[in-house]
Amino acid sequence: MTAGNDEMAQSPFTTRQLLRIDEALRVADRSTGLTFSIYVGEITEPVRKGAEDLHAQLARPASSVLIAVSPEQRQLEIVTGSLARRRLADRDCKLAALSMAAAFGGGDLAGGIVIGLAQLADHAGRAS
Repeated sequence: MTAGNDEMAQSPFTTRQLLRIDEALRVADRSTGLTFSIYVGEITEPVRKGAEDLHAQLARPASSVLIAVSPEQRQLEIVTGSLARRRLADRDCKLAALSMAAAFGGGDLAGGIVIGLAQLADHAGRAS
């Protein structure tokens, strides 16, 4: 979640929100042994395939979880790699997505992401 100054000027997040999201990412990664990533921006249509394409570009896609959010398109996708999917059932991802969507609907994009990360990490369980 690093960005240049031009990108920061266009960020939908304040510095404080970015720090909260970064901390939530670190906690989720450390507690589960999986790699969690966030993408916020336009997602290529069809949205599911676009999110899967973004996930495939991650360093370790098999053990990665991508939360892709497009506020403009009003879309949210959670993509799990083959190893991550063993620990996160579709039902777990849907529950996290519902919580995130509720926060987004209330205008809290950063809070929704933090909530989703925490729920996904809880469902995935501790790294062995």
